[in-house]
Amino acid sequence: MANSKSALKRIKIAERNRVRNKTYKSAVRTLMKKYFEAVEDYARQPSPESLQDVKNRMSAAYSKIDKAVKRGVLHSNNGSRKKSRLVKQLKKVQAQLNPPAAETSTAETTEAS
Repeated sequence: MANSKSALKRIKIAERNRVRNKTYKSAVRTLMKKYFEAVEDYARQPSPESLQDVKNRMSAAYSKIDKAVKRGVLHSNNGSRKKSRLVKQLKKVQAQLNPPAAETSTAETTEAS
């Protein structure tokens, strides 16, 4: 156990910060998990409503990640990596749903007309 008043105070502060950081990290993980579930639902049944749900969940996750970075709970690179994972997952699903069309054949047919 600590022997000085300052050491006792530091222990209290460290515990307070640990609890606060834990709530932020837990909220970030929860929002990311909900986002990934929404993306899976969108992949299974693509619709404008499910895409809007995905975007709303992404916005909420972005907001919480940015707040955690601002408060020093997450390092800025860690926050950027988490946001990158979110976008990457959505782009992967959208690429599967909308494969790139052959642009050359479309361009040739419009020029021939």
